[in-house]
Amino acid sequence: MPSHPDDYRVVRSIAVTASDVVMAHEANQSRRDQRAVIRLTPPFNGRMRARLHLVREGDAYQPPEPAPLHIDPEALIDAAPPYPHAEDTETALRAESDTQYTVEEHYERHRAAVDAWRTAVLSRLKETVTLVGRHGQHTVDVKVLGDESGLSK
Repeated sequence: MPSHPDDYRVVRSIAVTASDVVMAHEANQSRRDQRAVIRLTPPFNGRMRARLHLVREGDAYQPPEPAPLHIDPEALIDAAPPYPHAEDTETALRAESDTQYTVEEHYERHRAAVDAWRTAVLSRLKETVTLVGRHGQHTVDVKVLGDESGLSK
């Protein structure tokens, strides 16, 4: 069995909050400038805590050694639904012949669409994920932590 602190093959399970997975995936889908990942920070051991992390790109930042392992949040979701963009919500609202478009109605509809998307993502969180790095692929269990009710705000 590997024993080096940067060898993620010793990991048997990761614990991650549902909100970290959903927020990271949402950040990546909603056209923000930074990329969000779920990060495992060495030294690696059998049970690891994974956390939301924004990746710094294009600056002089150098990750520590041994380097953290990044998991694309979509890898933790089984068939993630498409993210509802505001312009799509507006188009759908304007297409309704019996509803007058207002900024307030658009806001409420879009907020409801995003809340429904978050709920759908939560219902599709995986029980395992494959870690990929310089030592190849390694599948681990995923333990989802926390109360998901705080996501819809």
